[in-house]
Amino acid sequence: MQVSIKWLHDYIDFHETAEELADAYTMAGVPVENVVRADAGLAKVVTGRIEELRPNPDSDHLLVCRMNVGEKEQITVQTGADNVHEGDIVPVALVGAHLPNGLKISKGKMRGIVSNGMLCSAGELKLDETMLTQGQADGIYILPPDTPVGIPVSQVFGLDDVVLEFELTANRGDCFSVFGLVREAAVLTGNKPRWPRINVKEDAGEKAADLIEIEIEDEELCSRFSARVLRNVKIAPSPRWMKERLEAAGIRSINNVVDVTNFVMVELGQPMHAYDYDQIAGHKLTARRAKEGEMLHTLDDSSRRAKGTELVIADAEKAAGLAGVMGGLETEVTESTTTVVLEAASFDGVSIRRTSRALGLHSESSGRFERGVDVEHTVRALDRAAQLLQDMGACTVTEGIVDVYPVRRNEVEVRFTADEINSRLGTNISGARMTSILESLGFGIWEEEERYIASVPSWRGDVTSMEDISEEVARIHGYDKIPATRPYGETVQGRQSEQQDFIDDIKRILVGLGMTETLSLSFMNSSMFDKLQVPEESSLRCAVPIMNPLTDEYPLVRTTLLASVLENAQRNFSRKNTDLRFFEAAPVFLPKGLPVTEQPDEEMMLAGLITGRRYPVGWNQNNDAIDFYDMKGIVEELLKQLSITKYAVEPGEHFALHPGKTAFLKKGREIIAVLGEVHPVVLAALGIPQKIYVFEMNIGTLMKYRAKNFHYEPLPRFPAITRDLALLVDEGVAAESVTCVIKRSAGKYFKELRLFDVYTGAQVAAGKKSMAFSVDFQSLDKTLKDEEADAAVEKILADLQKECGAELRA
Repeated sequence: MQVSIKWLHDYIDFHETAEELADAYTMAGVPVENVVRADAGLAKVVTGRIEELRPNPDSDHLLVCRMNVGEKEQITVQTGADNVHEGDIVPVALVGAHLPNGLKISKGKMRGIVSNGMLCSAGELKLDETMLTQGQADGIYILPPDTPVGIPVSQVFGLDDVVLEFELTANRGDCFSVFGLVREAAVLTGNKPRWPRINVKEDAGEKAADLIEIEIEDEELCSRFSARVLRNVKIAPSPRWMKERLEAAGIRSINNVVDVTNFVMVELGQPMHAYDYDQIAGHKLTARRAKEGEMLHTLDDSSRRAKGTELVIADAEKAAGLAGVMGGLETEVTESTTTVVLEAASFDGVSIRRTSRALGLHSESSGRFERGVDVEHTVRALDRAAQLLQDMGACTVTEGIVDVYPVRRNEVEVRFTADEINSRLGTNISGARMTSILESLGFGIWEEEERYIASVPSWRGDVTSMEDISEEVARIHGYDKIPATRPYGETVQGRQSEQQDFIDDIKRILVGLGMTETLSLSFMNSSMFDKLQVPEESSLRCAVPIMNPLTDEYPLVRTTLLASVLENAQRNFSRKNTDLRFFEAAPVFLPKGLPVTEQPDEEMMLAGLITGRRYPVGWNQNNDAIDFYDMKGIVEELLKQLSITKYAVEPGEHFALHPGKTAFLKKGREIIAVLGEVHPVVLAALGIPQKIYVFEMNIGTLMKYRAKNFHYEPLPRFPAITRDLALLVDEGVAAESVTCVIKRSAGKYFKELRLFDVYTGAQVAAGKKSMAFSVDFQSLDKTLKDEEADAAVEKILADLQKECGAELRA
């Protein structure tokens, strides 16, 4: 938001300099980022008339000008421009001037003739070229013939002004207007504002209600919709004073009607739009949601396809504009317009923000609606705009305003005591002083049962509680007047939680295994549920919707970390990164039901993904692809280093994983890890052309089963005995089943078990497979005898025969 000091002076008198006023605003919580002097570089640049023009006899392009610059004696200036003539009034930079483009003017001699200055072009004065005609932008700038001679050029161009550039916080929507800033200035300077009298003469001889119909279909997104009708409209340039005010606010002048809507928007903070009445189909305007796929043709001459979530203003046939963001091209006010409908409304800020971000279309109007506008100002804004155009002689005004306001604003009242405010601020401000401050800010205030009640003005939608009232008191009383106090309380050393330390251990281990940590936002799109083949009845589909999402692509809080890691893989594949090894430790959010009535459960999860080549590209490396056992090895090594043991590995089924290539790691009946190959249908939905392997674990469950008590065990003094068992079993028998029997039957001297070979082929009967195990036996207090190992092996073979149908292979 930027506004000129002149505009503020239109409504309030103050003696403070621009810098002093900027400091006062900033200290009161309305920060001024910059104080910009519009006449910077224009000192010693004045208007001058060319009294005589003759060529330099020693040059074929230089002209010698005898200039009247308002001084007793005329000066000589030489120029190479060919667009000047005797009698022209032009900007003249005198000796000592330092122009905005950096050029310093000094006295000099050119081809034997002294030059005491320079005639200036628009570029040398750094004038805004968008505000100039082609003739004004080329060559020396020729001023109007009635321009006085010898006056500062800054005065001619309306640049004898200072612009304050505000960096306002999002909650202070009231300060996105001149009136709002004047209200603040009145409190800071102690002067009373002079509000303009708004008096409209309804002289068109017709009623607005007979000409235009207004309707609100979606009251959640549009709380008020008002319109006026102007007849006999004359489209023309705006008065110079209005152009100057708008240019100082960073808005380009277009024509009187459009300029007035922009002027009122900056003045009152109420965005407006003007429609060509004859181009409104059915002479009806409706605030409604866009239809999915509906085309929106906006003033920037761009066509956009609606998603069905946007709020639009529509006539009887089509959308006539994006509500609160930009009007439609078909109903634009042009030079042929004779009847205008002025519209002012109050739209939901969240909806406008989403639409603006989704379309990448930001405007002065959308910025104000996003921060909140005063719903009580729509009619006042229409009257102000009609009055300004009427005063210009640009229209006649029909009788009445069409105003649809279905649900009136409830007045907000805040109760507090002086002690509550002082306790919060650490001050000793009297109740009378608080009352004075709040009344000066426009709050109504009275006492009731030893408490104050503050009635919040309609333009302060950010004030809803005692804490907000305390902020108002503090900023006007002066933050610098609040005494500094030392913080007190028990000093506690900062430290990580047990879970944070555990997660750090996980990260260290996985990085050591060659994986890379990734970080992603905790958001997802509902389309991922379908891509991952999540069952319709699954609780994972019960995701919390975000009230104000950063983008429409991610409107939900994630319920599974697989969505994040697979999206990361998809993003990498789109950039030709196909060898991936990464993991993420992050929360998922599981609500107890929708709509959310209590805090969702936040579960810390761990997920990882590998794909591509097993080894980096190199002359001494093969091109083997990663497979299921690479992922299984990573998971098993992670569990080993976390001291999680004695778990079972079982085949399982998971909606996103390949059937037959999915494993569950369990402790009893509780799953501690799921791993496997991603289902081909899921890969196709994500557009990924190669196999991917993933794992997912609940960090809370891992913490539950990690070993917490450790004891020292000396290195064995006695040798181990190893026995190899080559077993024939049915092809359907899982290695985990055989392993469990061996460990259970091996006896007290059992040390370690390894599966080192699996074979099917010509030397094995059909329907059978050979599994070779290596079993170690060892004692800590003696050397084992072969007979003891053989007895253990016999027990193992007997149990295997009984439980797995296994036979010792000859």
